[in-house]
Amino acid sequence: MNEFTHFDCGGNAVMVDVGGKEETRRCAVAKGVITLSNDTLDAVKNGGSKKGDVLGIARIAGIMAAKNTARLIPLCHTLIFDSCTIDFTMLEGQEGQKPRIEAVCTVKLSGRTGAEMEALTGVSIALLTIYDLCKALERGMVISDIWLEEKSGGKSGLWQRDAAARGS
Repeated sequence: MNEFTHFDCGGNAVMVDVGGKEETRRCAVAKGVITLSNDTLDAVKNGGSKKGDVLGIARIAGIMAAKNTARLIPLCHTLIFDSCTIDFTMLEGQEGQKPRIEAVCTVKLSGRTGAEMEALTGVSIALLTIYDLCKALERGMVISDIWLEEKSGGKSGLWQRDAAARGS
């Protein structure tokens, strides 16, 4: 990866031609975090939001967003998923850390291009939905650290964040 793929030799934006690529099994996993207060985390756990099941609604919103990534990101291809999941882990604040909810979006498909943008979009919208549903309780929540955790398939094969940090 040493050059931009979405620009032609004249610097014009282009959609990458994937027509000659082999279809392969692909998977992308993205993660993100929303930091909130103990009271808001407790309300999410106990169903105390007036808007209902916060994580259930955020899960559906994230999946819907992932499926519509090509409508949001101009040069993304429309992809048909085999599966898309959004999972949440509620983490209590410990030793100087504030409470937080970690969201993970996993997108799997067979295709000619990857699912990284779809997983990143899914996790982003899931976290934004948590914010929306909880903002009546707390406006100081912080969405942060949205990242690609791993991707597999295609010409470049497996990429994992930990391996990349080690320089592999």
